This record gives sequence, C-alpha cells and structure tokens, in this order.
Amino acid sequence: MTAISRADVESALKGYVDPYLDQDLVAANCVREIQIDAGRLEVAVELGFPAAGYRETLSAALRERLAALPGVGEVTLRVDSKIVAHDVQKGLTPLPGVKNIIAVASGKGGVGKSTTAVNLALALHAEGATVGLLDADIYGPSQPRMLGSSEQPESPDGKSLNPVMSHGIQSMSIGYLIEEETPMIWRGPMVTQALEQLLRDTRWRDLDYLVIDLPPGTGDTQLTLSQKVPVSGAVIVTTPQDIALLDARRGLKMFEKVEVPVLGIVENMSIHICSNCGHEEHIFGEGGGQRMAAQYGVPFLGSLPLDIRIRQETDNGQPTVAAEPDSRIAELYRDIARRAAARLSLQAKNYSHKFPKIVIQNT
Repeated sequence: MTAISRADVESALKGYVDPYLDQDLVAANCVREIQIDAGRLEVAVELGFPAAGYRETLSAALRERLAALPGVGEVTLRVDSKIVAHDVQKGLTPLPGVKNIIAVASGKGGVGKSTTAVNLALALHAEGATVGLLDADIYGPSQPRMLGSSEQPESPDGKSLNPVMSHGIQSMSIGYLIEEETPMIWRGPMVTQALEQLLRDTRWRDLDYLVIDLPPGTGDTQLTLSQKVPVSGAVIVTTPQDIALLDARRGLKMFEKVEVPVLGIVENMSIHICSNCGHEEHIFGEGGGQRMAAQYGVPFLGSLPLDIRIRQETDNGQPTVAAEPDSRIAELYRDIARRAAARLSLQAKNYSHKFPKIVIQNT
C-alpha cells in the first residue's frame, strides 16, 4: 500500500477553494489537525464563521478528495466552527459580552435595509451563531414590529436592560421603551446619547455577532457609531437603481474614512418575479451592486429578489428566515450571512480580552 504523507493531504485540501473564503482551507488556516495511521486518515477543519447549512456540503467535497488519495482506506473528517473577536477601530475595545459588531447601512431610505438586517441576524443564528440585533434608528424604530415583539425590556438593577428575545436572537430598540406612534422629537446630541446608552447599557449575553441596523444616511448617528462604537465590519445594502447606488457609495466612503472594513455589498430588490405568470423583470435596473463592488474592490455578498412574501412576513413580525426557514429566499439570506461572516473571519483577531486587567489598590 502506498504510504501517504501530510504534504499529500494538504495538497488535496488545497484543491478545494472555499466559496465563502475565496481561498483554500490551508491558506485560510482552517486545517487544525491531520493524523495519518497506516491507511486511516483523520482531518479536523475549524471554520471561523457559522456554517450549519454548509457543513455537510463542505464535508462531502473534502471527503471525496481525501478518499481519492492513493493509500487511503478510511477517512474521518470533522468540520466545526469557532467564532472569535476581530479587530475594531484604533483606540476602541470590544463591548463586554459581544465578540463582533456588524453594522448594516445604506446611503438612503427605502432600499430594504432594516428587512435585510433582521433577516441577516436571523440567518447568522440559523447558521449556529449567538446573535443580537440593535435597532439604531431612534427616529423611526422598526425592528420591534419586524420581530413581532412589543414587550418592555426588564431592568434587573434600574440601570441596565436585559435584551428582548425573539425568534432566538437578543434585541434592543428605543421602540421597546415608547409607544409605537410616539414621535422622537429630539436633536442630534440626544439621539446619539440614546444610541450609546441602548448599546452599552444592554446586558448582551455572549454574542458572536451584534447586528446594528443603522438609520439611512451619513449623519450624527452613523458618525457616532463609526467613531465611538467598536465595529468589526459593515454591510452596505443598495438596490440596482443608480440613485440608490450613488448614496450607497457615500456610505461606503464613510466607513472607509473611519477605518471600518466593508464586508461587502448586498443588492436588494434585484429582480421581480411575477407571482401570476412567473415573468422576471429587473424593475430597478440590473447588476448595479456587482459593478459597485468591483469598482471599490469589496466583496459582492449576493442579490435578493423583490418578493411580496418578504414584505408580508416582516410586517407580521415573522421575517422570512424565521417564517419559511426552508425556502429559497431564506437560503439566499443564509448564503449572504455566511459570506459576510467568512469575510470577517479573515480579518485580524482581537486579543484584548485575553490581557490581564491591572487593578491598583491601597493596602
């Protein structure tokens, strides 16, 4: 029987380019263990992003390659995920109880950013991560309605708030603290202070990801978040329409200036499929998000259709990923979530939580 070497195993693994990392698993430092015992081969792979819906596909592809090696009689393959904290802006450290913050932004309203944010959070949860969602739109909070939650958050000490649980994710919004139709007639400084309080005074519990649904634009709230809040990465939501793309470019440039990595671009409402006849039509144009991604050298995370179910389900407090977990649309959201998390996993890690804290006491 032909003897197999570690180099042979690594060469076989290098032949598979992961579609979410855009590189092979050896180059991405995801191969944790290779053990060779006669004709038996054991390989352990550890992804840096949640991948419950992808793990079997990856395992099958790798097992096929490894089993084809001369001299291999038995293959044992383990594929796991381990999510760690990644670097944030200079001078900032991750929030207690939160490994990574992902900001979901758009340059203008009406592109479906909040719907994308809530489904992205639910998709990350469906992939196996512990996830929170912060509604950063103080003037127009929409996440309580989208999550189907209206309860007031509990305060165990009169100073902090427990997040509201809905569909398996932790959430916080000013909408939980006021009546739904109450207008927030506040000036900018009050809004940014409220946002910081909602973020820092919420008792987030061991989150792998905190998704922040930003209000549209590049004003005070966005600047506060990007300068004072430890953000690991941003996702830009746009439609193919030229006007939406113009504003999305401003949002992307804002994150570049404050050194927040852009994980990628999501093109929402990319195509409309008639529910009666099945006719497909690009109502808002075609390929704008992909062209923008190519122009600025950032990943294109995926396209989402203009589908009446997405609107109906979020209006009813049952976002598509929760309402129809096995649907094609839910799979699109989960694919986008995997791509965003995979891009984040390639960034530098943050080790500040491992440093000892020095406390000076008078004795």
